[in-house]
Amino acid sequence: MSVMQSALLLLLINLGLLWLLMRMPLGLRTLRLNRSFDCAPETLWSAMNPAGSAASWHHSMISSKPLADGTNIVEQTFTMPDRHGEPLRRLLALEPVLAVAGVQTPHHGFQSSIIDDSTLDASFWKDFRECRIVRPTSAGAVLEIDQTDRYRGLAFLIFRYFALRREMRALDGWLKTGQSQPQGYFEHPLVQVALAILSTFLLWPFLGLTLKGLMISTFLTVIIALHELGHMAAYRMFGHTSVRMIFIPFLGGIAIGGRPYRSLFEVATCALMGSGMSAFLVPILIIGERLTETGVLPLAASSPILAFLLILGAFNLLNLLPMHRFDGGQVLRQIFRTRRSQILASFLVTLCILCVGVEIGLPARYLLTGLLVFTLVSLIGGGSFKPRQKLDEMNGGERMLVSFGLYAAIAMHGYAIVFAIGKLF
Repeated sequence: MSVMQSALLLLLINLGLLWLLMRMPLGLRTLRLNRSFDCAPETLWSAMNPAGSAASWHHSMISSKPLADGTNIVEQTFTMPDRHGEPLRRLLALEPVLAVAGVQTPHHGFQSSIIDDSTLDASFWKDFRECRIVRPTSAGAVLEIDQTDRYRGLAFLIFRYFALRREMRALDGWLKTGQSQPQGYFEHPLVQVALAILSTFLLWPFLGLTLKGLMISTFLTVIIALHELGHMAAYRMFGHTSVRMIFIPFLGGIAIGGRPYRSLFEVATCALMGSGMSAFLVPILIIGERLTETGVLPLAASSPILAFLLILGAFNLLNLLPMHRFDGGQVLRQIFRTRRSQILASFLVTLCILCVGVEIGLPARYLLTGLLVFTLVSLIGGGSFKPRQKLDEMNGGERMLVSFGLYAAIAMHGYAIVFAIGKLF
């Protein structure tokens, strides 16, 4: 299999995974979970009932109590912050489970829906329903959970499934020790390092099962990590108290902040800093390559430095394309607020990036194919969670600062590609 064929296959796999995870229409889906616990049914019900005496048992919940107006509305507050740094607040509407399920066996139960959220718009929760039933058994009690929502893509469905499993493990710990502890190891740094190594070996066959192919796949993994570290540094600058990186084999990495965005300037800067931080490495790598020519560094280091520079420039430049799920699209949507201006800006940015392709001698058919592919990616990536409150608009100075930052990032990574290609070929 040629390099071009391998790259095309890898691209098709990425596109397929993106569609499955982010855009495949699933409609209404119900997650069902049954767990048995060695405890009295009343003890379990006091924890599961949002208005119960132990409703705030979970480590992420601060309080859960009914409103004083006598309705069936329960107010819950969580340790996760909203955009202002205040505890996240939700209002649940409760309904007796007998009226819903018509079940006559002895049990406790309720069905709930979320009618207000201090972070997300009400439209996010319009299809969400959850039913929890506690039934007595000879050994203690069993908890039955039905959670229904409308999904588009597998990613959030998978997330909800594992979130329920984590909650059940935390509940088991609380029932045994009286304390709820965070569960799961997926986000642990060692697990993420292992996933990064796995990603490297999964990419290796597509780049050739040679030492050179392993070097390139390793470089790509390191560059992805550096890119996400740039996003994480930006989150820190804007006061996010907790940030983390998640590696997803084949699809790269995701940097996650500790709270919702507050302003369009924050969204644009955090999106731009992935490529922006990597741009600082471009002059350092060019100087390193120059030092190999003067004998300060070994001449054998020249080719690896240039290969790293080429992959760094190509990865970040492609990420700056004005596609919906790419950083470039995120930045342009915050700078330009009208549809017409976004289309014009997207055309100009794409033209600048295509000029880099022309400069390094890529055939016109490859450039057109690439343009069609990234247009397809933009169609796959549409849609996002709508915040409850409108984000603060950018002022003129912030808009100019982000615009020049985008221009500088495109110029730096474009030059990195041109320089590396000129030296390697």
